[in-house]
Amino acid sequence: MEKALVALHPVFVKVGYTRAERWISVIEKPVKGFLFDSKSCGQCTLGSTGMTCPMNCPKTLRNGPCGGVREDGSCEIKPDMTCIWVTAWEGSQRMADGEQAIQIIQGPVDASLQGSSAWLREARQTIDQRAG
Repeated sequence: MEKALVALHPVFVKVGYTRAERWISVIEKPVKGFLFDSKSCGQCTLGSTGMTCPMNCPKTLRNGPCGGVREDGSCEIKPDMTCIWVTAWEGSQRMADGEQAIQIIQGPVDASLQGSSAWLREARQTIDQRAG
């Protein structure tokens, strides 16, 4: 997806990234919501969390489990739910470079980015890195 969005950079410049953001988000939200139960925080970490959205954690922890993971792997807040980080760890073991990726420390969530396109943000970062 990132390669396609990077290739569309000239189009986004012409129509404006703000306008592009609206229609990219309209596509991104339902796709990631359906496939990964994504909460559309705008700062996607799926590639670093075994394709598990850490925003589903009742405590919204982005860098690993709290101290309350039960012995059976369930969540201390929602005992009928498997800890998101147990699921993330299992998912990371099935991914190429997943064991290294899950160890990347994530920054705190910027609530102002809620609902914005993480896909477009990643593409812009790639473009900026190439230009810089």
